[in-house]
Amino acid sequence: MRLNRTFLLASVAGLLVAEPIAAGATAPNEPAERVAEAEADRTDVVVTAQRDSYATPATSSATRTSTPIKDIPQAITSIERQQIDDQAIRSISDALRFVPGAIAAQGEGNRDQIVLRGNNSTADFFVDGLRDDVQYYRPLYNLDRLEVLRGPNALTFGRGGGGGIINRVTKTPGLVTFGGASASVDSFGAWYVDGDVNFRLSDTVAARINAVREEFANHRQVYGGHVTAVNPVVKWFADDRTAFTLSYEYDDDDRVTDRGIPSLGGRPLAGFRDTFFGVPGINRTQFTGNVARATVEHRLSDALSITGRLLYGDYDKYYRNVFASGAVEAGRVPVQAYREFIFRENLLSQTDLVWRGRTGAIGHTILAGFEFGTQHSASGRLNGFFDGVAGATNGGLTVTVPLADPIAVPPVVFRAGTGGRNTVSYADIYAGYVQDQIKIGPVELLLGVRHDRFSLNVLNRLTGDRFVREDALWSPRAGLVVHPVGTVSLYGSYARSYLPQSGDQFTTLDVTTAALQPEKFDNYEVGAKWEPRAGLLVAANIYQLDRTNTRAPGPVAGTTVLTGAQRSRGVEIEARGAITSAWQLSLGYSYQDARIVETTAAAPAGRRVALVPEHSFSAFTRYNATSRFGIGAGVSYFSDRFTSISNAVTLPGYARVDAALYYKLTKQVELQVNIENLFDAGYFPTAHNDNNISTGAPLNGRATVRFRF
Repeated sequence: MRLNRTFLLASVAGLLVAEPIAAGATAPNEPAERVAEAEADRTDVVVTAQRDSYATPATSSATRTSTPIKDIPQAITSIERQQIDDQAIRSISDALRFVPGAIAAQGEGNRDQIVLRGNNSTADFFVDGLRDDVQYYRPLYNLDRLEVLRGPNALTFGRGGGGGIINRVTKTPGLVTFGGASASVDSFGAWYVDGDVNFRLSDTVAARINAVREEFANHRQVYGGHVTAVNPVVKWFADDRTAFTLSYEYDDDDRVTDRGIPSLGGRPLAGFRDTFFGVPGINRTQFTGNVARATVEHRLSDALSITGRLLYGDYDKYYRNVFASGAVEAGRVPVQAYREFIFRENLLSQTDLVWRGRTGAIGHTILAGFEFGTQHSASGRLNGFFDGVAGATNGGLTVTVPLADPIAVPPVVFRAGTGGRNTVSYADIYAGYVQDQIKIGPVELLLGVRHDRFSLNVLNRLTGDRFVREDALWSPRAGLVVHPVGTVSLYGSYARSYLPQSGDQFTTLDVTTAALQPEKFDNYEVGAKWEPRAGLLVAANIYQLDRTNTRAPGPVAGTTVLTGAQRSRGVEIEARGAITSAWQLSLGYSYQDARIVETTAAAPAGRRVALVPEHSFSAFTRYNATSRFGIGAGVSYFSDRFTSISNAVTLPGYARVDAALYYKLTKQVELQVNIENLFDAGYFPTAHNDNNISTGAPLNGRATVRFRF
């Protein structure tokens, strides 16, 4: 891997020079309880290791400074660990059902993929604020919370993120000893065991280990696999001003690649909910990730702190799949196949300097920082050929088989040929940013700008062609927050982000995409946030998100111009937190109108964006009827939407109802039962295109036992 020596030295120097927010101040990505643990270490006070609430009071993810969510001029949904556990949420896809303006895409059955405010992405994922853009399924076992930020976020996160980003905030050690574990099984036979143990090793050193082993199963004929992940973390509180954190995460995921069912007559194929349109043993995805992270936090003075973060990740991803490539016609379905691999190494460094102070009557929180990154990727694709099979078309790439249950697919051979790919790419990122959060009485201003220099060098190993592009990107952000009363925030904001014209994985480049200007995302948003009681936040917003510089056919056949545009408009409403000490609530509604407004290479003006429902609603609540017994209930609703930009196939609207029961046997042991799809609704939650449509699971249950000490 070509890791630039100057970059590496600068990264390490930035990390060493950096430094913490003292144990007594809120550190990035560290909940208040962890801070309390650090403060309490000298007096041996035991504190709660987990906030038993659905509410997140503050975060550093949106502004890179610890800021109350109520005071951030942007839509943010934070799903706390308690809600993840209460609902038995096992994936990012499950969690997104409870986030307004967010949709989970199918991801071809081998990765997380999201649609935020009408913008589809496989790469807008982060962990503790650091880029996590490889295509895989991210486990949730080691999270404190899952944050979904909607609208462009380039000032904080850099390129991409046009519709928003997802940030995983991981658990960190505290200077107390505690632990827990859980075991769970569902009615399909899927199960998992996980553990979370925190050790106080000395007066200044703590360690925490999270681990999970999960076996997969569901309603589909052929589905299975497993994931094993472990994440040890060590934190050294060097003194009352400095802390060092080292983390390593290993993730091994091996599962069936399932791309769902095809369509018939503009609707999902009926009567084949469980039918697997692939080949057992061939449809498989494997992922191995090894990620090391280091953080240094240092308080230079009561007003000035510096934080340095460094991430090295090594990722190995491989998958094969056979899938329906067209609609069912005359009782037959077309099938294609391919296999793909990607190897990636990431080295990322961030350094933030934060000053909190005043100039006269004006309060300031000033952020200045820089980011370096280098990514090396090698990727390839071999298509499947049905050599010698009667009726194979498209040069042997497609075979049409009788519709049956199960279907029978002829032997397929993966080899070099039409549509193959073998590339090596190098991406280097250098960025600097500055931001000021200004407070004047009841008025707050957020003003900032980021400059990215992003260079991409791609070698096509099949042809020997090499293409290079370099982008200099200026990303501004402005927000205004007014507090008419202390519990209410009224805000307006504007933000811009860019995406270079090479796809969000940056593994391919050609003579056209190397020359075109980046796509541009501009978000305009007004909203209100209200905290009727401590620990409960109600928020609403109206937004317009314009995506421009989108590729479109040129006036001369075969040429490309940047005249295409997409617009998303919407309303988002949500409430999250504690209504009473015994009653937790998560509620969200969104109205979205996302469509092509100027013809693009993918669709003419007027088409609606794939997978985006006009209306969606979700709610989940837990009520503790006694100190031992609790009940939970939830519903999620999505109106009709299209499977792709063709607008040819419709996913019918649906509502799904869930329920849960909780019972504490002792202070250390709790039993939990979750019932999913209580009324056995038939539904289609998502898709990848018109003929890769996921089917919803029928009525099923999950039993879980949790241990804490």
